Amino acid sequence: MPRYEYRPLTPTAEAEQTFLSWIDRLDQEFMNRDPEHRCLVVRDALHQLYLGRPYSPPDAAGPLAAQALVHTFDPRNATLEPEYYGDVDASKYAERKPLIWFWMMYDRSPVGLNHWLGFRMRATLARHVFKFCGKNVKIFHGVEFSFGYNLTVEDNCTIHKYVLLDDRGEIIIHEGSSVSDQQSQDGDWP
Repeated sequence: MPRYEYRPLTPTAEAEQTFLSWIDRLDQEFMNRDPEHRCLVVRDALHQLYLGRPYSPPDAAGPLAAQALVHTFDPRNATLEPEYYGDVDASKYAERKPLIWFWMMYDRSPVGLNHWLGFRMRATLARHVFKFCGKNVKIFHGVEFSFGYNLTVEDNCTIHKYVLLDDRGEIIIHEGSSVSDQQSQDGDWP
């Protein structure tokens, strides 16, 4: 089967600068591995991403749904499925949970569907979440994983949309691999 390279596409120069600056700022913040710090950074970034303004606590007199939305931006107010697993390493997961929450919420935002930005954002997050993430890794939207800390993705790999990587045991995706979702012709899973 022939292997085709991705075509080089770019946003406008102004957008590219904004995208890269945002990723770099978050990358710098996420180098601080303290879960509390990461939770606050994620809360603030999601508030800005979804509501277009800096974080402010929810208005207690405002609609309950709006209050719930603002509270949910903070990873400390959300639980994720892997936290319930008996085999989770609680300290390793706590360090990564805010970033996993950001990844999931980012992917569900309009910005998350932008492939150029998304490849770079997810690779940046993966370097903080995964056991190892190599160079030139492309991860499409909707990719989920269990713990992250048991996942190694080597150089030049592609993980296509809506793939679930259950890394409760170690997973190594070797250099140049492509992990793809596959549906049968009629749309049902094989």
